[in-house]
Order: sequence, then C-alpha cells, then structure tokens
Amino acid sequence: MKLLAWIAVAAAAVMVTGGLSAYGYYWRLQNAVQHEDADRLIGGDRPRKLNGAINIFVLGSDTREGANAQYGRGLRGKPPASDTMVLLHLSPGGGQAIAVSFPRDLMVSIPACTRRDGTKAPGSAVALLNEAIGRAGPTCTVHTVERLTKIRIDHFVQVDFTGFKRIATAVGGVPVCVTADVHDKDSGLTLAKGSHRLKGEDALAYVRSRKGFGDGSDTERIRRQQHFFGALAKEAMSAGVLTDPGRLNALLRSTAESLTTDRGLSVAEMLKIAQGMRDLDAGKLRFVTVPSAPYPLDRNRVALTRPAADEFFDALRKDVVAPAPAKAPAVRPGKVRVFNASGVEGRAAQVAAQLGDAGWQVAGVGDLPSRPRATGVRYGTGAEAQARALAALLPGARVAPRAGTAPGVVDLVIGTGFTRVRTSGGVPVQRGESRASDEGCERVA
Repeated sequence: MKLLAWIAVAAAAVMVTGGLSAYGYYWRLQNAVQHEDADRLIGGDRPRKLNGAINIFVLGSDTREGANAQYGRGLRGKPPASDTMVLLHLSPGGGQAIAVSFPRDLMVSIPACTRRDGTKAPGSAVALLNEAIGRAGPTCTVHTVERLTKIRIDHFVQVDFTGFKRIATAVGGVPVCVTADVHDKDSGLTLAKGSHRLKGEDALAYVRSRKGFGDGSDTERIRRQQHFFGALAKEAMSAGVLTDPGRLNALLRSTAESLTTDRGLSVAEMLKIAQGMRDLDAGKLRFVTVPSAPYPLDRNRVALTRPAADEFFDALRKDVVAPAPAKAPAVRPGKVRVFNASGVEGRAAQVAAQLGDAGWQVAGVGDLPSRPRATGVRYGTGAEAQARALAALLPGARVAPRAGTAPGVVDLVIGTGFTRVRTSGGVPVQRGESRASDEGCERVA
C-alpha cells in the first residue's frame, strides 16, 4: 500500500515550490508525521552508499489500533505485520524509478533490533519478513532488508489502512478493470465486470483481496497491487492532481496524518527528492518482485532465488547515471521485431522493453521453437545500418540479410547464448516487470 507515500513526497515538494507552504503550514505538516530515528536504532551496522541513487522503503502496517480497529477488533493489541513492502529505488539523475516488492512470506534472517524505548528484540536465523515490524517497528524491517540486500536505505515510510483509504480518495480515485464480477467476502470487495474508479473502502478492499483474483496466491496479489500502484502513480503525476491546489492539499494533508517516517525525511528533504525526479513519467516508473521461489521446507512460503536475486540487488546497488553521448549517433534506432529462441520464458518481452527504452520501435514480440546458440540480427531492405547498430548492443550477435523480413525492419532472434543488452546506465529490465503506463484488465478467478 505504500508506494503512495512516495507520491505524497512529490506532492509536498510541489506545494513548497509553488509558494503554498507558509511557515505555519510547514510546521503543521512536519508535526503531523510521526518519526522514528532509524540511524540511532540501527547504529553503524549498515551498507555503504555507493552512488547518488535514493532508496526509500515503503511499507504497510496492518495495525488495528485507533480507526483501524474496524478491520478486526479482536486483533487489537496484536503486534502489527507488514503485508506490503516495497523498496522504491530512484536512479541517479531522476530519469528512472523502480519499485521492488518483497513478499510478506519471504523467509529471511531477522537481526536483533532495538525498539524505540531502547529495549532489544532478539533476532532469528529464519523467519517471515513481515514479522520484523512487529518485533521492533519499521526500523527493524529496514535493518532486515539492508542485511538481506546489502543496499543502503536512505528513508522509510509507513502507512496504515486508514491512511491508504485517504490517499486513494484524495487523488480522485484509481482506475481499475476486471475481466469478470468479483465477490470476496473476506476483503469486502464487490465489483462488476468492467472498469471502475476506486476510492476509500473499495480501494483498500481491492488491494487486500486474494480469493477474488487469479489463483488466490500472495504472488498474484502482489502483481495486482503493483498494477494498482502504477495506476495511482499515473493519476498523481498527472496535471489533474499536481496542478490543482485543492486536490493536492487534500492529498498532502491526508498523507501526512497517516505516515511514520525516519527522522531524516523532513519536508526539506521531500523537496530535494522531488526536484531530482521532475523528469520522471509513468513510462519510467517500473514495478518488479524480488526473484523468489517456493521455500523448500514449506511450499506456502517463499525464498530468494539465487543467484538471480543477488545479481538484481547488485544492479540496484551499482546503479549509475547514464553518461551523455559525445555526439549524436550516426544511425537512429528503427523498427525491430524480437523473437525468443533462448528457451527462457519471457526473455523476448524483457529485451523488447530494454530496446524500447533505448528508442527502438518494437513492432512485435514472439517465440520460436528453434534453439540456436548465437543471437541473430536479420534485416530487410534498407535496414542494414539499423541492424548493425542493434548488433552492437548485443555481445556476439551475428548480422545477415533476410528476404522474409519486411523492408525497413530488423528481426532479432535471441539465442541460447544470449547474455545481455549493453546499456549505458540504469537497472536492466527484469523478468515479469510492469510499468505505471501499462493498461489492462485483472483476471478474475
């Protein structure tokens, strides 16, 4: 539920930049947010920061305290859990952001943590990631994820059920689409087939629902939440929200009252972050889940997939600004069709997304039954220069003309020996990722 918190960060900056934050407003906003001193509680046992990227860990709390009691009065007093956890990675230069979901049932090592009152919570060699918040607050979750990923987390934001409802309402609702009627008595969600704009209770029920969609798994729910957060981000970044003082003010107020953050995330820091991300649009906001698979000792739990998870975390840690080219390229990207002959599911879509980011016009994506080792670049009449420019991005690719390829089009056949698309910066496209600009309907069970 909490990518929304970052949207409020950007909204706060726009408010300040627009001159709407008089001192009294600033003071009320700053004091509406609850703070936790993560630096003091974690101490010096933290990963080293390697670059100018900003990492914000956003998490939802299922606490039943206060107004949240309506979602289970019998659960009041139960230690909270965080069923939604997202690491928002803002690339250096502000041109790209990737929201990384961590499954609540991910089995991890939780370190010993210090609570706000100074008491100690013991660690565990293996436990559910969503338990960390109940042991010693959101800072314990941050400490756990830093140990797991070796990524330095700059800030965290926590939101509860009530706060989520307020955010979805303040942006004017979030558009969703479902392939059939939905009736989930557990979450309280009832939707007719088709398109809807969800606010308040309906928005909360939608992101909490499991049994009404797909296979009913938490993995399916994470994927649907990512699509919802993407639609929400698209709404909040649109002119209809960020340029409307009334709606923006409502978004900011409702968010501030529902947040717990680290002490370093002041309004001034919010402004700094938002100014650095002013060029971000919906197509550059990506969503992905950490590489994981069923946990061998309990198929209802998940564990990180090695080495894929380590390679992904390493790419996040080492994210750098893409250097500006010394001069304009001699050949402009053209039309390309991408075919997967590697045997790795989803590879064509993954490569196509990377080429799209580089300016290529993707004219089609498909799979081939053959399994050549070498990656091939085939071109139609008039496209030889584009074919050679594409091959330069693909280590070991072989270039040749092909009569069956349409004039002006390049066909890329990904072989079993494919390694990567050469990029000049940023985090490589991951399997299964989506973007805030994507549209579609959610499959109903």
